[in-house]
Amino acid sequence: MTRLLGLGGVSAGPLGEDEKRSLTHIALPFFSYMTLLYIVNDMKWNPKVVVVLPAYHAEKTLEQTVKDIPPGSVDEIILVDDASQDRTVEIARSLNLIVERHPLNRGYGGNQKTCYKLALARGADIIVMLHPDYQYDPKLIPYFVAFIRDGYFDVMLGTRIRTRKEALDGGMPKYKYFANRILTFFENIVTGQNLSEWHTGMRAYRRNVLERIDFEKNSDDFVFDSQVLFQIIEHGFTIGEIPVPVRYFPEASSINFVRSLRYGLGTVWTALRYLARRIFGIRGRKG
Repeated sequence: MTRLLGLGGVSAGPLGEDEKRSLTHIALPFFSYMTLLYIVNDMKWNPKVVVVLPAYHAEKTLEQTVKDIPPGSVDEIILVDDASQDRTVEIARSLNLIVERHPLNRGYGGNQKTCYKLALARGADIIVMLHPDYQYDPKLIPYFVAFIRDGYFDVMLGTRIRTRKEALDGGMPKYKYFANRILTFFENIVTGQNLSEWHTGMRAYRRNVLERIDFEKNSDDFVFDSQVLFQIIEHGFTIGEIPVPVRYFPEASSINFVRSLRYGLGTVWTALRYLARRIFGIRGRKG
C-alpha cells in the first residue's frame, strides 16, 4: 500500500502497520455493507402463485382457459367443481390440475370458499381467482401477480369497464353494463373508493388478505364477491386494477336477469350494512 496525500499526490513511502490497520477497519465494514446491500437489492420475493378455478359446467372452455395461462407464471392450478353434470372434472384431471369436487352444488360463493381454503392449505402466497369460462384473459395473470409481488397492492382486480363502447362491443348485455355502473358508483360513494368495477371475476389476493378477512361467513351465492371486497376495504388493504378485455359469448357462463337482480339487491344490502358499521359502529357479520 502507498500513502495518499491530500494535495501532493502519492508519497514514495509505504503505509505503516498502524495506518494499514486503520484503513482495514474502515474499509472492511464499508465493503461488507455494500455487499449486503447488493445482495438484498438483487433478491426478489419469489412467491408461490396458485390459480383457483371455481368451475360449474365448464367443459367447453376449461381447456382453452388453462392453455392460455403463461407457462412458468403459476406454481399450481386448483379446480373446484360444484357438482357439474358434464365432463368438467374429467377434462381437469386430463390437464393435470388439482381437482376437488363438491358432491352437492354449494353455489358460486361456496365454491370460492373451498378454492381459497385449498390454496392456503397448499402454501399459496398469491392466489389468483379466474373463471374457467374464458371470459377473462389468463395471459394477464403475470401482471396481476407482479403488482402484488412488488408490494404495490394487496389485491388486484381485472376491470372490464374502460368505455361503454368497449364493454358493449365485447358482448356485455346492456342491462348488465348499466347495473354494473350504477352499483359500482354506489359502492364507491359508500366506501370512498374509486374503483372502475366492483363486479369482476378475475382477482388476485395476497395470502394475508384471505387469512384476515372472514370469508367463510359470507354468502354461498354470487354476492360473495361484493362481501369480500367490503371486508377487504374494512380491513384497510389496498386494491389495484388492471384493464381486461370484455368477452361475452354463448359458451361463457352468465347468470340470468332474475339472479342478477337478486345479486344487485344483495350488493346494496351489503353496502348499507358496511355504511351502518362505519357510521354507528354496529358490529356483526362482516359483509
